[in-house]
Amino acid sequence: MIHLCFVWHMHQPFYKDLRTGEYQLPWTRLHALKDYYGMVKVLEDFPKVHQTFNLVPSMLVQIQEYAEGKAADPFLACAVKPAEDLSDAELKFVLRYFFQANPGRMIYRYPRYGQLFEASKKPGNRFSSQDLRDLQVLSQLAWFDEEFLAHDAEVKALVAKQRNYSLEDQAVMARKQREIIAAVIPNYKEFAARGQIEISTTPFYHPILPLICDSNIAAVSHPGVPLPSRFSYPQDARWQLQNARDFMQREFGRAPVGLWPSEGSVSDEALSIAAEIGFQWAASDNGVLARTLNQSAGPDVTYRSYMWRQNDRQIRMIFRDHFLSDLIGFDYSNIDAEIAAAQFLDRIRVNTQLLSGSGDVLVPIILDGENAWEYYDQNGRPFLRELYRRISESSDMAALTVSEALERDQPRPLDHIFPGSWINANFDVWICAGEDNQAWEYLLRARQKYDEVAPTVDEAARQLAHEELMIAEGSDWWWWYGPEHQSENRPEFDELYREHLTNVYRALNQTPPEELSHPILIEQPSDPNLPPSNSIRPVIDGEVTSYFEWMGAGRYRIDNRPGAMHGQRSLARDLYYGGDNSNFYVRLDFENSAEFSKIELRTQTAVISLLDTPEVESARRKIVEARIPFHLLGISKDQPLQFQLALFNHDVPQEVIPAGGWIKFNPT
Repeated sequence: MIHLCFVWHMHQPFYKDLRTGEYQLPWTRLHALKDYYGMVKVLEDFPKVHQTFNLVPSMLVQIQEYAEGKAADPFLACAVKPAEDLSDAELKFVLRYFFQANPGRMIYRYPRYGQLFEASKKPGNRFSSQDLRDLQVLSQLAWFDEEFLAHDAEVKALVAKQRNYSLEDQAVMARKQREIIAAVIPNYKEFAARGQIEISTTPFYHPILPLICDSNIAAVSHPGVPLPSRFSYPQDARWQLQNARDFMQREFGRAPVGLWPSEGSVSDEALSIAAEIGFQWAASDNGVLARTLNQSAGPDVTYRSYMWRQNDRQIRMIFRDHFLSDLIGFDYSNIDAEIAAAQFLDRIRVNTQLLSGSGDVLVPIILDGENAWEYYDQNGRPFLRELYRRISESSDMAALTVSEALERDQPRPLDHIFPGSWINANFDVWICAGEDNQAWEYLLRARQKYDEVAPTVDEAARQLAHEELMIAEGSDWWWWYGPEHQSENRPEFDELYREHLTNVYRALNQTPPEELSHPILIEQPSDPNLPPSNSIRPVIDGEVTSYFEWMGAGRYRIDNRPGAMHGQRSLARDLYYGGDNSNFYVRLDFENSAEFSKIELRTQTAVISLLDTPEVESARRKIVEARIPFHLLGISKDQPLQFQLALFNHDVPQEVIPAGGWIKFNPT
């Protein structure tokens, strides 16, 4: 009998900024709409098909927040806001982000969405309020799960309408999102309770465990690669594993016995910790198995289980068939579903016929359970249904959970594991490139600062700083550094990674290093000043009233190194600035509660006190905001401006921003 072990890995990075509470990218929500529910629900029609779903705790935390309506997601806020009320900044935001979907499979599936997509590429084309509302609705419907598109009456009605959506339609779309996301986790619990699926997990924030234990292990996998300063914190690896297991036990009522280490990355030290914590099986790639056994990993060695054992610790191991798994992940999306499913199972039969003996074989098929499907027709459901139907009707195959398959297989012994991941049996994607190594240096410095300062702060601050460190250890930040991968959102990933590290210092009441103000991405400008991209009209209330009110503003990231005026560190963290037809606006964000009594706006021809000049509207609460009419500056709306800000405390200068030179503002 051929025992098929499908392991679907469900994972998204941790997109939430713990300091602001905002989600910086929408992908957890969108994949929760499109993949997480239906990938399990489809099994209801195939009760003989058992599978394993690997759920990453940091993804589940985000899903819970969305399900409870607690997630502050500016992407969702823009999707549900009346189109007529969108600001210029929000309009630009919508047009930038709401077409980030697979054109062939997702955008053009809806003719009106495709029409809007084409229109968006025409220079100077302006969208009407109806155009925008159609875009708001369709850009979300494109991510709805096939189960709801096929069976939910309200969702079907939205799809059938095609265009000219109303505010009521928009409200239905928003409500349905929460309903779908709220059904995700209960769905997994239901199928796990009936025994049709097994739930395994991954270290909490998806770190590359071997590199967290000892980054120098990368030189074993790939001798001679350039490495950063050594990062060696096996206690962090233990935390990531233990907290993942504890979280899953709380949420699902039992601790998972299975582990997909992030990116299939393994080492002896990582496996030892996992075994000690209580995991009973782990999985990796047969490329790692080949390096471990020092031989080709054909079906004769891949279609088996193993028992890794060192000292008094042991853990069962399986190794994914790299070729078969990648066929689903990368190749079958452009092939007819029936042909692809038949070809896939025929390949497995041919592989197993080559094996000697008549015993059972275990075929591990492990891959991403979400990202591949947007390249398939109807999100891959025709392919999966055809595949599951053929397995259910076969007499020589059975789809089992990993634990079920391991009960039926006698393991071979392993006395060590070659350190590597599913990609080329090494760690090159996450270390050794210039950007990768720079990111590791920043992480190491933040980790060392934590060790130095954490004992001196209160428990809440210590926990927050530690949590931010654990988030920053996640593999996803390094996925987008280096030359291997490309995305429209690389700058956002870079900024969010540096923000997590910056938050470590903030929680510890320390000045964040100036280096964290600059992109790690080499192709990004190192200038701390990002010029305005649009006019703005913020509410002057001393609060961040809306995510969007300063969108389009210029941003100057302030040098926070110690050694500002009179030996003090910088009071401010960020300076935002911009204008409209009549006014110039500035905003200052601060690291902590800053002590100052006066702020001067200095130009090359004028000095204006922002807090006590009658014609200047200002507010000082969590932040400082000010509106300065252009006529006070002696310029018109079209003239360029060079300016500085100076902070005083009782007439004693505390800081000048920027410390040298001027910030240039060119009206757009």
